[in-house]
Amino acid sequence: MMISKSDHARIAEAVKAAEAGSSGEIFCIVTAEVSQYREIPLAWASATALILPPLLVAFGLQPWALVSRFLPVSAERAWATGSGPSVAQTVAENLGAYAVAQAIIFAVVALIVSLPPVRRALTPQSLKRHRVKRMAQGHFISTGLINDPDRTGVLIFASLKDRQVEIVADKAIHDAVGGKVWDSSVSALVAGMKRRQPGQGFVEAINICGAALAEHFPTSGPHDNRFSDELIEV
Repeated sequence: MMISKSDHARIAEAVKAAEAGSSGEIFCIVTAEVSQYREIPLAWASATALILPPLLVAFGLQPWALVSRFLPVSAERAWATGSGPSVAQTVAENLGAYAVAQAIIFAVVALIVSLPPVRRALTPQSLKRHRVKRMAQGHFISTGLINDPDRTGVLIFASLKDRQVEIVADKAIHDAVGGKVWDSSVSALVAGMKRRQPGQGFVEAINICGAALAEHFPTSGPHDNRFSDELIEV
């Protein structure tokens, strides 16, 4: 489990308490990571293989000269005596060594960036936010919150390894509450993940959302719990 059993119980109690004071529905989902970001190692490897060799040339370094020592000598050059290789031969051999050096750089960088900690560190935050937002919106639809008759559904979605949080609220709630409450909830949960206390972060985010729901959508009687209070791990 990504979240301890005790934290699961605390989160469920926080959701129950938050919903008791309003007509809103709060649903919580957590995942380890929304994507493997397989394009990131390829992007870094391609960029490095294209950019690094010209930079080395600019500084007078030619590491592919070492590579050329291991390349087979052309038959034409092997027959040459005294005069040495022609200009065309030298250019061709240097280009071949350059291409091999690029391939080696590509392979090494791709291998290093494929390591999960390195890949996550080198993945742009904007891409992480986009993937998390897209998955959160998909869960908002798939869980049925979008079909809530009162239009008061709120989804709190967190990706632990991405350290990204997305809160999706129905239009009626979003228009009434505004972005400040969601920003505070997101900050509370992100801070909890950074402290390695995601359970506490969820509880704080739920309390913030619950207070806003109680203010703008107060309860008119016993709460009709149409969605589970339990945190869902996916």
